[in-house]
Amino acid sequence: MRTRPLKVALLGCGVVGSEVARIMTTHADDLAARIGAPVELAGVAVRRPSKVREGIDPALVTTDATALVKRGDIDVVVEVIGGIEPARSLIVTAFEHGASVVSANKALLAQDGAALHAAADDHDKDLYYEAAVAGAIPLIRPLRESLAGDKVNRVLGIVNGTTNFILDKMDSTGAGYQEALDEATALGYAEADPTADVEAFDAAAKAAILAGIAFHTRVRLDDVYREGMTEVTAADFAAAKQIGCTIKLLAICERAADGGSVTARVHPAMIPLSHPLASVRGAYNAVFVESDAAGQLMFYGPGAGGAPTASAVLGDLVAVCRNRLNGATGPGESAYAALPVSPMGDVVTRYHISLDVADKPGVLAQVATVFAEHGVSIDTVRQQGRQEGDGEASLVVVTHRASDASLSGTVEALRKLDTVRGVASIMRVEGE
Repeated sequence: MRTRPLKVALLGCGVVGSEVARIMTTHADDLAARIGAPVELAGVAVRRPSKVREGIDPALVTTDATALVKRGDIDVVVEVIGGIEPARSLIVTAFEHGASVVSANKALLAQDGAALHAAADDHDKDLYYEAAVAGAIPLIRPLRESLAGDKVNRVLGIVNGTTNFILDKMDSTGAGYQEALDEATALGYAEADPTADVEAFDAAAKAAILAGIAFHTRVRLDDVYREGMTEVTAADFAAAKQIGCTIKLLAICERAADGGSVTARVHPAMIPLSHPLASVRGAYNAVFVESDAAGQLMFYGPGAGGAPTASAVLGDLVAVCRNRLNGATGPGESAYAALPVSPMGDVVTRYHISLDVADKPGVLAQVATVFAEHGVSIDTVRQQGRQEGDGEASLVVVTHRASDASLSGTVEALRKLDTVRGVASIMRVEGE
């Protein structure tokens, strides 16, 4: 074993960063044995140096992150501060001054992953980011390495624990959205400002990263269709149960049937209770990967939290340190396929549409005609009157597979019918 330690700079010492530092200290001997050399925490960049950080030598703490990554004796920079800047500049500076990088920064990687990979390649350094998607669940490395000889066709999963907790509570208790969100906040699953989670920005960033790796194509955050879950209601769950489904916020990355393009999207969807994703409870994550040779693989586990995320960071740290000792680098960006990313209008799936209609003869025929005129085939229809004598009824239509564009045209035409009082809800049905 080499006796000179590999030096690590830690950028950020919050929930995840403090766990990284703790594991580096408490598991130092094991990490050294696995790597082939000791690892030494050489500096910790923070915003508030006066805060007491248990187990960390105050002499290592600095507010000058730029000076830390420029030192020249740093082997690996671990970036867990999040956000776009200064994280982007610090990572590039680390490469320029001879360090490899381990990051958990999904937003930055989804927005500027290509540029960061290029900077790493320019300086012959590693960029690893297992912790950026699905916390402790090994997902990036299996896609990038274990399935490198296979053709991945679809990635489907729950990649945000906060939203899954909220939807699970709505499903299991009948709670409304706000009530479930309040409980998630009280338990520490949701931030004070939950926008990134509930409006699906977090999941969309993860979908961009997964699609890029799975399909060997550059997929940016702007390429991902995003729809939040704040409009999901208890009535939607009741409707889902009537067709044997529940509702999950899903990240879906797909290769087109002809192989000529890909799509990436995040939105709430009904999913059959028979599908394994339907039973993913609480703040857990689960991702299905479907490929030609391996078939269907499922990855399941805690998708967030200090210790689970730190586990993924440390796994990358061990891999990068091993590469460093061997004078090598691991897999970089693979974007050779350069497939176009299709717009949401081209996506084909099933739909559940709830309509408020006049309760009189001929309405169903009118509605069915509109669907037929727009090339949308109906799978099932259910009509139910409301209070006797009020002249109103509910009409629920579940379609066969149709494109988003054709469904949008159908709904626009339905709104023009005198007998259609309104469109109560539209939700995609996935996981067939």
